[in-house]
Amino acid sequence: MAKKSGIEWTEVTWNPTTGCDRITPGCDNCYALALAKRLKAMGSDKYQADGDPRTSGPGFAITLHETALRQPYTWGGRRTVFVNSMSDLFHARVPLDFVRRVFEVIADTPQHTYQVLTKRSSRLPRLASKLDWPSNLWLGVSVEDDERLSRVDDLREVPAAVRFLSCEPLLGPLSNLSLEGIDWVITGGESGPHARPLDPDWVREIRDKCRAAGVPFFHKQWGGRTPKAGGRELDGRTWSDMPTAVRSRATA
Repeated sequence: MAKKSGIEWTEVTWNPTTGCDRITPGCDNCYALALAKRLKAMGSDKYQADGDPRTSGPGFAITLHETALRQPYTWGGRRTVFVNSMSDLFHARVPLDFVRRVFEVIADTPQHTYQVLTKRSSRLPRLASKLDWPSNLWLGVSVEDDERLSRVDDLREVPAAVRFLSCEPLLGPLSNLSLEGIDWVITGGESGPHARPLDPDWVREIRDKCRAAGVPFFHKQWGGRTPKAGGRELDGRTWSDMPTAVRSRATA
């Protein structure tokens, strides 16, 4: 059964893989790593393999879940699905064959919309031509500061129907961001006891770039001690724009 999500821009989560490793400053206070530790202690089957203690931790080794591949076939209705909220599908330890099988499930269930988000963008151009890209798959990269803008260039190399950016946790301005070839942008602040502050001007700059380029803009949260502590409003309104159309793109 799909797990209902508290993430504002999706409806449910689906984790055919679990586990990950910290690789950039945006990972420093990873919610999934902390949650995996608790789930291991609770005896959850998916979180019993420990990852590298330097970058990961209890219950957070990359693990493939064959049985999870059947789950979308059992769902009724139409759903917006965040794939791997507890992992990264393009992690180096996820074999290409398994990525293909996830894509096949997505193609086989066109009534649902699937959102895949990665920090491992350097793998995208290498795999783009080796995958069949379903029209109901949206692909995004995380971009937390200007030093991570190369991920946006990698994203442009793939023929996903919707390409999106998750600028969360936003840790600095993205003054050099180009939205060419990008269909949707999400911004958000960090949450938890060690949350780093989010400057509203960083968000405004991204919003204004989106408005100028005609790109839907979604501000998820300001963050703080809890995800909803700071609310969602920016300049007196809530920004919840979503892509309304998918594009036909040739294979990169």
